[in-house]
Amino acid sequence: MISWRGFLKRFFSDPVAIGSGIVLLILVLMAVFAPLIAPQNPYDLMQLDIMDSDLPPSWRDGGDPRFWLGTDTQGRGVFSTIMHGTGISLLIGIGAVIVQGILGVTLGLWAGYKGGWVDSFLMRLADIQMSLSTLMIAIIALALFQAAFDANIYSDYAIFMLILIIGIAEWPKFARTVRSSVLGEKNKEYVDAARVIGLPARKVMWGHILPNTLTPVLVISTIQVAEAIMTEAALSFLGLGMPTDKPSLGSLIRSGFEFIFSGSWWITLYPAIVLVALVLALNLLGDWLRDVLNPKLRRGDD
Repeated sequence: MISWRGFLKRFFSDPVAIGSGIVLLILVLMAVFAPLIAPQNPYDLMQLDIMDSDLPPSWRDGGDPRFWLGTDTQGRGVFSTIMHGTGISLLIGIGAVIVQGILGVTLGLWAGYKGGWVDSFLMRLADIQMSLSTLMIAIIALALFQAAFDANIYSDYAIFMLILIIGIAEWPKFARTVRSSVLGEKNKEYVDAARVIGLPARKVMWGHILPNTLTPVLVISTIQVAEAIMTEAALSFLGLGMPTDKPSLGSLIRSGFEFIFSGSWWITLYPAIVLVALVLALNLLGDWLRDVLNPKLRRGDD
């Protein structure tokens, strides 16, 4: 394992990592503190005025100093909705990866350690799952959920459903990664020693093998957060994600898309820029982590 000193040295010597980290930190802080620092609460109907709808950014003719990035068709400040929407997108992305991790790590650990028919069955199940598009699975599941319940119920449980569906659809990536690592670890001497002293298989797997398989899990988690956010954005753009009264970045892009050619381009453009910046920062950091934590690519940084 690379030391913290070597890790920080690599980080601060890489301009791409520094830039990505700064962008991600700004967006995360903006999302976390949105309820405190946002100029407007887009969920509070008492703060909205339909007369403020479709105002351009404050520096353009007809703009209002109260709304730096303009307003949407409901009179919500675009900057405020972006701050709150970024938080929802991050919540869904991180929540989906937690679900993926719990399922994938558990099943991958079990398959790699047990081997035999258990391994064959779980990996064939993973093959079937990976042959199906995550977006297709999510579209079918969310369309059925919308059809079965009214709009109010869907609005209340949309975040939970998105986290659950995206998480379940993507577990094979974690399972395959962990299984591969377990196959390389389970025949090493420290595992044999744990078996010799009589430790049960459960303790050998979770207490000894799992800690040595977490490096690739950390790398894939970063990239999977970005992928989950993009999946949610695509579903919201199709009208199957977050409702308009609880906007994510994807639903914000969708809400202004039909007005983009009529002159109200800011409603879609600014959330799209933030979404691209967020996903790009996560992917670049994931790639950087993969390179840093790969022992074949380290050259005396420990």
